[in-house]
Parts: sequence; structure tokens; C-alpha cells
Amino acid sequence: MARYGMLIDTKRCVECFGCRVACQMQNGLPPEEAFIRFYEKETGTFPNVNIQILPVQCQHCENPPCMANCPTGATYKTKDGIVLVDENKCIGCKYCVVSCPYQARVPNHKTGVVEKCRFCVEEVEAGREPICVATCVGNARIFGDLDDTNSEISREIIKRKAVPLRADLGTKPKIYYVR
Repeated sequence: MARYGMLIDTKRCVECFGCRVACQMQNGLPPEEAFIRFYEKETGTFPNVNIQILPVQCQHCENPPCMANCPTGATYKTKDGIVLVDENKCIGCKYCVVSCPYQARVPNHKTGVVEKCRFCVEEVEAGREPICVATCVGNARIFGDLDDTNSEISREIIKRKAVPLRADLGTKPKIYYVR
């Protein structure tokens, strides 16, 4: 069984928002809701200043606090490690919103369901990549099986020295960043 993850190379991200817009279209999100957020960090001193872009979304943690704190079991993990939400079980209590250290939960104000990135599970099940990966013009995203040592993602995590965000929290995120 695969254990899916993603690598995001912030050096290649051009902040075109293509991944975000494609994700919004794929998930039928209105313009004001998004599963991918962008943070900018300025480094250096004038005149040698750089801007680092950090796209953040659900990290599909091995140990997701959002799942542990969901009182109805609406948040669950698939066999291949994708963290999903059963909208029929979600009561909109927002415990998952509060417990997610990556601020990756998005309340749907029409349905009351708290949503998040789903790694485009229907695309993955059909043998395709998540839409954010497929539309990335900078080739900043790689998706694949973290347990397959021969997969592109596994090789690139080692080669590019990619690391997860806030590994110190013990959530074991499955999105790795090159910074």
C-alpha cells in the first residue's frame, strides 16, 4: 500500500497562484475560500533582499491532531495515509480548526462542514496527480509514494534535503519543503 506525500520546492515556486486556483476549481470553492495559502518571508537587508514564498495546505499528518480531536470521527485517514473528512459526520464544531497547527482547515459557511485539502483523492485513485501538482508551472511540486525508495518524491526529498514544516510538533507531516 502506498503512503502518499508531497514535496514543495519553495525555490521553484513563482507564486503564480495556479495551484490555488486549480484547487479552488477542482473543489468548487468560492474565491474567498482556499485550501492553499501563501506566506511571504523577507530575508536579507537592503539592497540584498529576497522574498521566500511558502505555500501551506493540509500536511496529511501521520499523527493528525485534527483527527484525534474530532468528536464524531468525521476526520479519518485512508489506508494510503490521506487525511479526509466525512461530510456526513462533520457537525461543524471546529475542534479540528483549533487543533490543526498548520491552520489548514476551512469552514464551509454554506454547509457547515469543515473542509481541507484532500490530495485530490479521486485523481490519485484514477492514477493521476493532485491538481495542484499537475498545474504547477514552476514544477515546484512532486507527489508520490513516500514508502517507495525508488519513487521520484523519495529520491528528491533526499537529493534536495527537503524537510517537513514543524517536525518538532510530532504530527509527522507528509509534505516536505525545500527552502
